[in-house]
Amino acid sequence: MLRFEVNADDLLYSRFALSPLFELDSLVRILAGQSREKHLPEAWAGRLRPAYQRLSTDPAIRAALALHSRHHGPDFLAPPPAGLTQTIADDLAAVRTTPLALARREIRACLARRPCTDPDALAVLHDPDVCTLLAAAMERAWHALLAADWPRLRVICERDVLHRTAGLGRGGWAAAFDGLPHVRWRDGGIEIPRLRLGTVPVHGAGLLLVPSVFVWPGVAAYSEPPWPAAIIYAARGVGALWEPAPPPAEALAALVGKARARLLEALEEPASTTQLARSLQAAPGAVGDHLAVLLRAGLLDRARSGRSVLYRRTPLGDALVATASL
Repeated sequence: MLRFEVNADDLLYSRFALSPLFELDSLVRILAGQSREKHLPEAWAGRLRPAYQRLSTDPAIRAALALHSRHHGPDFLAPPPAGLTQTIADDLAAVRTTPLALARREIRACLARRPCTDPDALAVLHDPDVCTLLAAAMERAWHALLAADWPRLRVICERDVLHRTAGLGRGGWAAAFDGLPHVRWRDGGIEIPRLRLGTVPVHGAGLLLVPSVFVWPGVAAYSEPPWPAAIIYAARGVGALWEPAPPPAEALAALVGKARARLLEALEEPASTTQLARSLQAAPGAVGDHLAVLLRAGLLDRARSGRSVLYRRTPLGDALVATASL
């Protein structure tokens, strides 16, 4: 079991963050068949498989995959993110600027767990520019495999953060951690029974909490210096990705129209116009127009959260969706 020992300062400085590169790293491993528990829906995998097969001829991609074993991987190849505005460019810049000594240490540890016999991959891993080579390879993989889907996946992670920060406001960190998959709060510490890494004091630096799409159904963590302590957990609602989206309820669509019915059903959790447009793959202008109609009808209300305006169903909207689904 992994246990993070936390104190009041750790809770003060704990925060949420997003990691596009961790998602990419996980997706590449799934496509390579390295993750036994994780599988993409066949239609999704079929769409990405030709691009992955082309990438797999790249020695730098094979070098990145060679560093992974079942329960371990190189932290420098997907370093902990800084915050919620993290971009793939931020992530790749962090990889490129990894101190060579740190990269070498992690590479040796990874190869000791799982030796590599691919001479071209080993040549990349022994190159003095290994960090630059691996970052360039992951950038190619990003554009080939994940860039088009990332806006929709990012919305899932953002909505998870929104839900947990609401819990934080109501009941503190215990409420924010409530329901976190494979993670529990006990006796002044945060425990992850699935990970067998011992006890790690956080020393007042705080924890990073990173929702993820592709870590599902598992959990991951950063626990070794010099990286900040972090927990990567499955975002709420990620299970819906593995199933085709059902059409809106027929009665609801007949009453308000199919597009507005989809919006009402999507607002089980509060969301912004941009988030809804991304998740439903619709034009933001059209989404805004439909939201305005639903707002005037009393089915939605809205409130500002930071720089965003979040829409949520009113009790009337909840009742309409629930009744139409019967």
